[in-house]
Amino acid sequence: MVDCTLYDAMGARAVKVMDMATAARLPGAHNWQNAALAYGAVRPFISDTKAIAAAIASFPGLAHRMEDVGHIGKAAFINDSKATNADATARALAVYPDIFWIAGGKPKEGGIESLSEFFPRVRKAYLIGEAAPAFARTLDGKAPYDMSGTLEIAVAKAAADVAASSAAAPVVLLSPACASYDQFKDFEQRGDVFRSLVSKLPRDVMVA
Repeated sequence: MVDCTLYDAMGARAVKVMDMATAARLPGAHNWQNAALAYGAVRPFISDTKAIAAAIASFPGLAHRMEDVGHIGKAAFINDSKATNADATARALAVYPDIFWIAGGKPKEGGIESLSEFFPRVRKAYLIGEAAPAFARTLDGKAPYDMSGTLEIAVAKAAADVAASSAAAPVVLLSPACASYDQFKDFEQRGDVFRSLVSKLPRDVMVA
């Protein structure tokens, strides 16, 4: 893998296999690395590299893992509920340049201090759950935030703000950097609720 391009180096020279940008459901360097590992695992058994590339490009992604759940106009709504700690959330924040970030829940040790390099990408954060006060202290002076409290309120406020945004490709990103147990039974329920809330938003929502 070089930058965003997957190469096959099993022969005498490296040969381009695919541009990973064509795998729309696998955004981000971490997903590209995973795809490269998967390619390497199956390549000894499948000689048709175009077939492997097609399979990677058509992979639908996994629920709650940077899952595209809908669009309103130019804005995408991304369900990354599986991101239950800062390290996981960093993967998502690194992908998008204009983020309306829904974060919070039952806090993990260390909070979100380690994510400070990504705060310039955050147009606004919408804080929910037990972690909201601590996250607000970390974001204070570094990124705008709203003490939304619940996921329902956060989605509504983020949708309104993103509709008024001048960003070319804004993203409403649920990537909580927290466990879910303060308000939900698990991260799957949290992600399912997010998906449902997005599907009920006003205007023409095209659910993925």
